[in-house]
Amino acid sequence: MTSERSAPPTISEVAAEAGVGRSTAARTLGGYGYVSPEVRERVLAAAERIGYRANALARSMSTGVSHTLGVIVADIGNPFFGGVVRGISDASRERGFDTLVLSTHEDLGEEVAAANVLIDKRVDGIIIASAALDTASAEHIAQAQAHGIPVVLVDRAVPGLALDAVVIDNRSASREAVNTLISAGHRRIGFIWGPPVDERPLRRRDLIELAMRNLWTDGERLQGYLDALDDEGIRFDPELVMVGPKTEEHAQAEVTRMLALDDPPTALFCTETDAVTGALRSIRAAGLRVGGDISLIGFDDSSWAAVMEPPLTMIEQPMLALGTRAAEVLFAAIDGEAVEARVHTLDTRLVARASVAPPAAPTSP
Repeated sequence: MTSERSAPPTISEVAAEAGVGRSTAARTLGGYGYVSPEVRERVLAAAERIGYRANALARSMSTGVSHTLGVIVADIGNPFFGGVVRGISDASRERGFDTLVLSTHEDLGEEVAAANVLIDKRVDGIIIASAALDTASAEHIAQAQAHGIPVVLVDRAVPGLALDAVVIDNRSASREAVNTLISAGHRRIGFIWGPPVDERPLRRRDLIELAMRNLWTDGERLQGYLDALDDEGIRFDPELVMVGPKTEEHAQAEVTRMLALDDPPTALFCTETDAVTGALRSIRAAGLRVGGDISLIGFDDSSWAAVMEPPLTMIEQPMLALGTRAAEVLFAAIDGEAVEARVHTLDTRLVARASVAPPAAPTSP
């Protein structure tokens, strides 16, 4: 009868089992320095026999390499970020790297704490979808760089921060979506998912300024909406822009408010998944038909959008490609390929389905 070990095997025990010195075992198991193929095979076989498991943190402290990427996203439960993380993870695995993912719920305080965790873990690089609005709120990113950790932004840029960013052209994507609604004959188009402010700005320039103070993606998508209105000389109406908390429940409330206007929207452009579901709930509660009484275009195409009745016209983001490209850019930095930081922009695709139709009744000019 054998007794259970009270502690895991050590490098010294591996060395004794393999009949080599401790330093030789450490070099073999740590992956640094020269060890002959024959000795390497003996050490690895000995480690397997006695159940030795390398201490990754200790190895990274001695070699300066952890073979781990840190990823910080806003919401891992969001299918968009899930796709981005999958792209990063697949690219990392091909390079023999592990991926450590942390989710922050769009909370800057949680993001700072997550960055500190990754710095302490001595990751080799960080990919982050940051909630920072400017350089003043991005000190944790600068701190990571100060520790020699390359950082790449994904999904959103941070104004004033000279870092590689892998994003989509949010402004052009929004402009195309709204122009599609305008081409179908719509002039009253609601924008769902605007600035999270308490009071609705009456002036267009104030609305833009507030949006740009929020997440970069939000500001870019609002600008695209306004660009499309300008393209056709359509009057901007602040009552058709959602403001307030960015939640599904508030999106539903704002669409309900818009539908009760004397001149309600005949179409909605929803720039997040929760905005789409909130809008659909409101439309259903009002007894209206998508693609008949009201048209709708959303962001982030998915399988559920295709099987809705009617199927929804959506903007498809290249989620996997965003993650893969971000990992490629980060690995280039890890490998010491010094290049000037730039924004890497990927294309989106408007997937046309049955949720866009001409307005059911004449609209105001």
